[in-house]
Amino acid sequence: MSAVSVSDASHDLWQNCVDHLAQELPEQQFNTWIRPLVVNVAPDLSKVTVQVGNRFKLDWVRAQYAARISALLEKLSGQRIPLELALAPREIPTKSAPMVRSFEGAGVPGPAHSAVPEESAVIPFKNRINTALTFDTLIEGTANRMGRAAALHVASSLGQLYNPLFIYGGVGLGKTHLMHAIGNKLLADNPAAKVLYIHAEQFVSDVVKAYQRKTFDEFKERYHSLDLLLIDDVQFLANKDRTQEEFFNAFEALLTKKSHIVMTSDTYPKGLTDIHERLVSRFDSGLTVAIEPPELEMRVAILLRKAETEGTTMPEEVAFFVAKNVRSNVRELEGALRKILAYSRFNHKEISIQLAREALRDLLSIQNRQISVENIQKTVADYYKIKVADMYSKKRPASIARPRQIAMYLAKELTQKSLPESGELFGGRDHTTVLHAVRKMSAERQLMSELNQQLHVLEQTLKG
Repeated sequence: MSAVSVSDASHDLWQNCVDHLAQELPEQQFNTWIRPLVVNVAPDLSKVTVQVGNRFKLDWVRAQYAARISALLEKLSGQRIPLELALAPREIPTKSAPMVRSFEGAGVPGPAHSAVPEESAVIPFKNRINTALTFDTLIEGTANRMGRAAALHVASSLGQLYNPLFIYGGVGLGKTHLMHAIGNKLLADNPAAKVLYIHAEQFVSDVVKAYQRKTFDEFKERYHSLDLLLIDDVQFLANKDRTQEEFFNAFEALLTKKSHIVMTSDTYPKGLTDIHERLVSRFDSGLTVAIEPPELEMRVAILLRKAETEGTTMPEEVAFFVAKNVRSNVRELEGALRKILAYSRFNHKEISIQLAREALRDLLSIQNRQISVENIQKTVADYYKIKVADMYSKKRPASIARPRQIAMYLAKELTQKSLPESGELFGGRDHTTVLHAVRKMSAERQLMSELNQQLHVLEQTLKG
């Protein structure tokens, strides 16, 4: 949990406060903003000092969470305790020991940093930026507002605050769009800037080729000389020790020369598995922002804008119909829109709700099928950003146990399965475990508006 320097009594106070916040806040918010806080509680409870990593985080924590933290401290201690927010002292990175020397790819020789490149021809630099993905073409909503603000700041003041910028969220929510938007704005302001967008798998491939061909000087020149590195899906670096080592080296080189690094992932930094700790620490040293699934109004706006881009006017009631039935991400929304437009053109019919219903009948029929426990497990796992396998594993941390209990509750509410049958589908658990989860969620739903709202969203998603 948070790093704390306090006596036992004051430690218990902060721990209790954190436990309450963990129950109240969505997991992504808690992991992004509360978990990393460094807190010092005076032994006599005369003051609580919260240290935050940078100015952006400090302003956000003050605006969004300070009042609630103060209220909880007063409630738990029985007295009013002044809360002070401050910037944490900046640590000077130290050179870490080399990572494990195993390499992903049998038979690949070790590095030859001084080797002469095989190909001496000068190859024009390709930035791989998609010029269509700009801030202007990005629909803004509550789901991505903070991410957009941070991305815009990075593009406008490269190498200063929020370095690195780490953007995380589920598939198809617009993380890649934000990265390309940063690159496009920077190049518009400074056409000479050296920018590269790359997927993490391509970085792995480039490392392997550099080792095989002994072209490491060329590799280092390419990556260490950038002004802005945009790297997508860094979770793909997992279990690739040499690649992680080279990424760490590039990371350090770029930060040293005041270049900027922007990364995306499907989970927050400390949620990454099989990534070396010193890399995770670097990922978490700048600003981490989450991109949430788009809310209804944002989905409607996306559909209307995309249709306009395609040269078609979509009636607003049709956009609402589609948005209500396609909830998961922007990519699926775009897919649904393409089906509707193609169906309209092929049949020479105006776009209407009836036409949309016909065009999306396969998608709608899937949603209208009988709800299964397996579907509940997948939907809940997607919503809380955990693995489906965690639903029937023996893991017990709160970030997994709570979504599992929510899934058990929904299985009881939305299916005909008996408690023993549900227990079997949740990793062979006893029916009393399921009953406990059902009673717990049912009681908490009445008391916690945040949980009630989450359950409502999940129920509507499952019912289609």
